[in-house]
Amino acid sequence: MQDSLIEKIKPYIKNYDSYLVGGYLRDLLSGEISPDRDIAIKCDNLAKLTKKIADELNGSFVELDPVNEIYRVVFGDDYIDFAKLLNNNLIDDIKRRDFTINAITYDINNEKFVDITGGKKDFEEKIIRTYKISNLSDDPLRTLRAIRFQAKLGFRIDDEIINFIKENNSLILNVAPERIHQELIKTFEGKFLIDALFSMDETGLLDVIFPFFKDIKKIPSNSHHHLDLFHHLIETTRNIRINKPELKLAAFIHDLAKPDCWTIEKDTGRHRFIGHDELGAKKVVPFLKKLKFSNKEIEYISKMVQFHIYPSALMKDENVTERAIIRFIRKIGDDTLDLLELARADRLSARGPAVSDEMVQVNLSNLEKLKEKYFEISPKLKEMPKLVDGNEIMQILNLKPSPKLKEIIDEIKELQLEGKINTKEDAINFLKNYKL
Repeated sequence: MQDSLIEKIKPYIKNYDSYLVGGYLRDLLSGEISPDRDIAIKCDNLAKLTKKIADELNGSFVELDPVNEIYRVVFGDDYIDFAKLLNNNLIDDIKRRDFTINAITYDINNEKFVDITGGKKDFEEKIIRTYKISNLSDDPLRTLRAIRFQAKLGFRIDDEIINFIKENNSLILNVAPERIHQELIKTFEGKFLIDALFSMDETGLLDVIFPFFKDIKKIPSNSHHHLDLFHHLIETTRNIRINKPELKLAAFIHDLAKPDCWTIEKDTGRHRFIGHDELGAKKVVPFLKKLKFSNKEIEYISKMVQFHIYPSALMKDENVTERAIIRFIRKIGDDTLDLLELARADRLSARGPAVSDEMVQVNLSNLEKLKEKYFEISPKLKEMPKLVDGNEIMQILNLKPSPKLKEIIDEIKELQLEGKINTKEDAINFLKNYKL
């Protein structure tokens, strides 16, 4: 196996039993080159060795876990993580790893693969299996990692693992939320996400991690939805074409508040979910905070949930004005294309008996028109000069800082885009005739 970075450090580890382990080898079998390499090594003073490698090869030394002797050496965009072999013994180290496909090792100095758990065979047969089922209880995050690897690789999860997770799905609650967050993001960027979501549901992990799904599963199909709510959310996620995990997650939970807003009209039998978008945007925030999503991620996902109906509702109006479209694009900003993708996926996933093919096609056509408008208007928004600032507006109108001030600023910008205000003089004249 040829690897320039490994060849570079070989002289420093030639006197130590050293093995490439984990994801780098798994990705290599998939035809991928991973920037992160993990080396398990038999060494009594690993900190000293890795510092020497970093110093002499112009790398950066990072202490990841000095208690368990795990260190990182960074070389630009690449890095190597060094960890002491469990009990200084390769066999012990291999047998405690999560899955056999991650237990394949490569003896660096003797240039040969070591595969005592049958990981290569399992990789070829596309199965996620563990050498010892107790390895999953040693670190309950591994139950979710099985789902993540299914999402990434499309492999079948071994029945023994499935049954273990079913019986022990609550163990995931003992895992630090930061770690769950990381696994979820990796799961939702997987090519085989939909299969993984069904496995998550089968094992019960879904209801433990996303507790609101217990109520979601109670919402049946109806006149506007040919699928029950759970499968509608699955189908919406499937229809997202942008490989952005946060968007796919937003698609999967965009109707999370529907159970709270569910009513059935007595006369027509129609199912209504009035206000589920607004409530959902509020409800998703504490859920994501609990899982340690960043403020940026929370703002984005909450925004997708809150406004997922907005594009279709806007364009449904045959008399929609240019100003209304501008207002939409200004409100959603750089996330407009993502929101339009969510609206499209949502539309394709709701095909109940009251929804004709013509209605669907009109809706999709309108969303495309809105996308065209975005490409037309967005550059103008970024290039548009500020004709008057807030202080000037307050002075002219004898106004104090307030929400009204923002309304006026927004209105001036909209009139600029429409070409009705073009100069500072135009803006001042508009303000002089403005009625508070």
